[in-house]
Amino acid sequence: MRVSLDRIRITRGNFSLTADGTFDKGVHLVSGAVGSGKSTLALCIAGMLPPERGTIQRSGIGSTMLSLQFPEHHVTGMTAAEECTSWGCEPDTILALCGLNGHNKTSPLALSRGELKRLHLACVLNNPHDLFLLDEPFSSLDCEEKYAFCTLIAHHTSNITIIFTHEQSVLPKFDRIWEIENGILHDRGTPPEALKTWNSPPPLIKKLIAAGKSPRNISQKDILEAACRT
Repeated sequence: MRVSLDRIRITRGNFSLTADGTFDKGVHLVSGAVGSGKSTLALCIAGMLPPERGTIQRSGIGSTMLSLQFPEHHVTGMTAAEECTSWGCEPDTILALCGLNGHNKTSPLALSRGELKRLHLACVLNNPHDLFLLDEPFSSLDCEEKYAFCTLIAHHTSNITIIFTHEQSVLPKFDRIWEIENGILHDRGTPPEALKTWNSPPPLIKKLIAAGKSPRNISQKDILEAACRT
């Protein structure tokens, strides 16, 4: 199972992005500032935005799921239960999972942005796809909900999960870290070595590295362990 980007170039108006690298099985982080091209790259890998040049090769990928930043863009059901069913999910199970018991007949668009995001992510991650492309999955979630999402992601080790985000506070463990800078996708490698070549890590990780307490990974558990290290 593999996704290989072979010297692709994407151009949209005055913006351009070049990317080269291979995403293997596991959880990948693609970081970068707002407007750096994370969403554009996600759309390109999903096959919705053909590159201007270069090729994308998918090996062993039978199904792909793209989750966009704004959950209302995905809504097709008139009720929360219908929305779950449209994803092939059992409504009561999903609604209980995301804390929306009793909302079976509620319109998805009547939910708060955070509630809709929880519902959307629960439906997305309940399906067994080979490739998950999650664009800003932490947006609209409070800290507790972000931790819950990280717990769900921890179980996605048998496929390829690529998270595109500028989140700086709550993150899960990652198998590989990538960074978009100045229109170029850089492969920073695997933690903990990748943390030292990551140019824009979360501030707390940056401080720990400067203090000689480099975390083994970037989850809150890893950061706490490093901070308490003597």
